[in-house]
Amino acid sequence: MGATKLVKEKISSIFWTSCATHTIKLMLECIGALPRFKKFLDQAKKLTIFIYAHHKILAMMRSYTNKREIIRPGVTRFASAFLTLQSLSEKKEQLRHMFSSNEWEECKFSGKPKGIVSYKMVTSVQFWSSVTQCLKVFSPLVKFLRMVDADWKPSMGFVYGEIKVAKEEIIKSLGGNEKHYKPIIDIMNTKMKGWLDSTLHLTFYLLNPYYHYNDAQLQFDPDVMDAVLDFFDTLFLGDLEMQRKVVTIDLPKYKKKDDRFGSDLAKHCKVNDAEFDPASWWALFGGTTPRLTKIAMRILSLTSSSSGCERNWSTYEGVHTMKRNRLETRKLNNLVYVQFNANLMEKTKREKIETLKCYYQIILYPIKNGLLIVMIVM
Repeated sequence: MGATKLVKEKISSIFWTSCATHTIKLMLECIGALPRFKKFLDQAKKLTIFIYAHHKILAMMRSYTNKREIIRPGVTRFASAFLTLQSLSEKKEQLRHMFSSNEWEECKFSGKPKGIVSYKMVTSVQFWSSVTQCLKVFSPLVKFLRMVDADWKPSMGFVYGEIKVAKEEIIKSLGGNEKHYKPIIDIMNTKMKGWLDSTLHLTFYLLNPYYHYNDAQLQFDPDVMDAVLDFFDTLFLGDLEMQRKVVTIDLPKYKKKDDRFGSDLAKHCKVNDAEFDPASWWALFGGTTPRLTKIAMRILSLTSSSSGCERNWSTYEGVHTMKRNRLETRKLNNLVYVQFNANLMEKTKREKIETLKCYYQIILYPIKNGLLIVMIVM
């Protein structure tokens, strides 16, 4: 934060934003610390630790779950606590059968204090209903966390909008009871204030056609429009003529859906999936507003998380080891570059294969003379 202030003193037109992944993890951690959630999160952790601490119980669990493992909570990543609850919920019936079986009764740990506590926990209706409630609250945020933490699409244009969606889903999951959802929403608002609700994020929110075309009132939101004006004032500091052209000529065309923005194809952006890219949308339909289009394409192609850098550091740690710590800087950088991009190419290759499997089915018909007939069915 101190470095940011120093840089902004030198370059007034620069923008700063926090890592969205880190901020969401802080939200999850604080929500998980609320008494109504902490109790059951701790119980789930204790149950998982108890099962994995004894090889006989672990073997018993694997036999009942067909060798499906329980995801164990990590020390530094709070999202893993959610994954633990999800994993337990998926194995609810198998765990109940295990702790109600003769095999468990004959086990020496069934009479131990931790075994008795685990048995009461798994057979408790309240525990499982609380696990379901926790999952309903954490699911929207974890879903958003996966989006900003992944590499499959630039996520900066979705940060503010998806947090609003997460809030709505949490309120709905708690039945609209203000007493229950208010502490959670207050935590989210506190953690995102000044971090994920800056002029940058609100401008992205408006310039993302997914939100603009699905919310007719968005362009009239005074907070959003104030943020947009501040954004262009900072971006074109001192250049009033450029600000005038972008704000009074280009932006109204986009807001009113004039020219290409009003075509049926342009309006067809109802689904936020891997196929939808707001930067590509602007490249296709923003021909009549070249100045605004250039800005929108640049900012909507940004990432919102430092996870990509962290993955690169992990690759670096694999290359620069105790036995290979005398590598020259240039050679070291080249090795990291090659390995990281090789992993990306392999990942892309696997995704293409999976995509083809979804659309095509290959059927092989053998013939007596050794030839094969290949039929590809859509």
